[in-house]
Amino acid sequence: MNSVILAVLGVGMVLAGYFLYSQFLAKRVFKLQPKFKTPAHELSDGVDFVPTNKFVLWGHHFTSVAGAAPIVGPAVAVIWGWLPAFLWVTLGTVFFAGMHDFGAMWASVRNKGQSIGTLSGRYIGNRGRNLFLVVIFLLLLMVNAVFAVVISDLLVNQPTSVIPTWGAIVVALGIGQAIYRFKWNLPIVSLVGVVLLYALIMLGDRFPIELPETVMGLPAGAFWIVVLFIYAGIASLLPVWMLLQPRDYINGLQLFIALAILYVSILVSQPTVVAPAVNTALPEGTPSMVPLLFVTIACGAISGFHGIVSSGTSAKQLDKETDSRFVGYFGAVGEGLLALGTIIVVTAGYETLAAWQETYSAFNQGGIGAFVTAGGSVLNNGLGIPVQLSATILATMAVLFAATTMDTSVRLQRFVVAEVGQLMGFKLNTIVATVIVLTATAALAFGADPSGAGGMIIWPLFGTTNQIMAALTLAIITVMLIKRRRPYLPVLIPLLFVLTMTVYALFVQIGQFYAAGNWLLLVLDIVILVCALWVVVEAFAAMARAKNEPPEIDADVEAAEEEARVG
Repeated sequence: MNSVILAVLGVGMVLAGYFLYSQFLAKRVFKLQPKFKTPAHELSDGVDFVPTNKFVLWGHHFTSVAGAAPIVGPAVAVIWGWLPAFLWVTLGTVFFAGMHDFGAMWASVRNKGQSIGTLSGRYIGNRGRNLFLVVIFLLLLMVNAVFAVVISDLLVNQPTSVIPTWGAIVVALGIGQAIYRFKWNLPIVSLVGVVLLYALIMLGDRFPIELPETVMGLPAGAFWIVVLFIYAGIASLLPVWMLLQPRDYINGLQLFIALAILYVSILVSQPTVVAPAVNTALPEGTPSMVPLLFVTIACGAISGFHGIVSSGTSAKQLDKETDSRFVGYFGAVGEGLLALGTIIVVTAGYETLAAWQETYSAFNQGGIGAFVTAGGSVLNNGLGIPVQLSATILATMAVLFAATTMDTSVRLQRFVVAEVGQLMGFKLNTIVATVIVLTATAALAFGADPSGAGGMIIWPLFGTTNQIMAALTLAIITVMLIKRRRPYLPVLIPLLFVLTMTVYALFVQIGQFYAAGNWLLLVLDIVILVCALWVVVEAFAAMARAKNEPPEIDADVEAAEEEARVG
């Protein structure tokens, strides 16, 4: 099959979702109001609450939520064939992810920028909130530990990505000053920033930096992990306008250009998809596609982590409520395009079916390595970019996605730790909360493996925890819509599907972990399952109560609708 057909169909579907379905959500479900005073204005503090240009905020949001997961998940899941992965990514982006991210942002904006964890206390109850916070903490812990390992591995295995990875921080600091302190023209600043980033990629390709086997007594990978933790801690303490926001924005532009290069290469070279549509010759030990497909591909179809970002940082920077459609829904579209591109690359970037089967000789054999290798071949065949430079571009792309997600995740986990402290009756300052976050993450990364690879021991739980978080977020949005007497089926139906598949997957994993004697993952799985089911029961009880309670009224929405009727 010609890969161009998949690219055109997939891109057309997700763009149609933005131009058509998100309009329906904005007008009929969330009823966005351009005159509503957002938390960024009402609570402006110059640190976390900062009114932001919607294009800059989109860059921050897109790169924060994307991470490495929309590459890793699809690059693993195609072992079941390209068709199931393609359908889940495209339909998931349109009806699940876009609505979820958009809805979480709207819910937070309508509640003074409160995080989805705090909202669970208001709309589900204090007991549900406490259990909700447990799930959020575990998910963020996984994100921080796992992505640190992913980035470290790429820096070790692709030393040409070292200079652009760290050089991007310097570029971002300069862009932050140019936009906010000197008020320079945004398009010009953007152009200069993108040129500098690609110059760094060229420089890195010419001058790879390869660390010795041990640095300061640590293996090279472990050293990079320590540096990443220190950097992420510092970045989480700085005002968002200084580093986090401009870094995410300029990375978003650079990464979108890299996506464009990838898709243009596909259109020019038109590689044949050699992988089967549905793989009937699965390697021994490959788990069942249902339900594992729907948790293997989380980011790129629907991801609970996005709800934490939407409500934790992005909602606090929204200039106008109407911007949430572009920032939230189109942010999910960007990630869907990345996941779609990954599916095409890892199924069409091999010369023969035998070569593809050699890579996918066992479950979890795909991933970023397959994406960089196959993607390098596609870029080389399509645009004539040398294979090594192609690998540098794609490796840098993956590193920057993962790094910007880690930046945001550490900040978000600091918020969660501070919130837990308040519930326990004491206030933690930002430095103490950040130290607690980094200590917990380092304990996970290094506790099970002195090389730092211990963070990967909970990778099998990342997908299920992520999807449970998505279901819980959808439950809160559903309660809010019921209370406001708005259409709620566009949220409830995805909620029921995601919840069913994820709980099914958690039970499957319990059996696997027990059979393997993996007691740590078994205990964590049970804790997550119990907390999630408890919150779900509380949420459905809240939905039933909401139908019988007096409706919540958004005065500005009522006034706008009355004005429209009179007019």
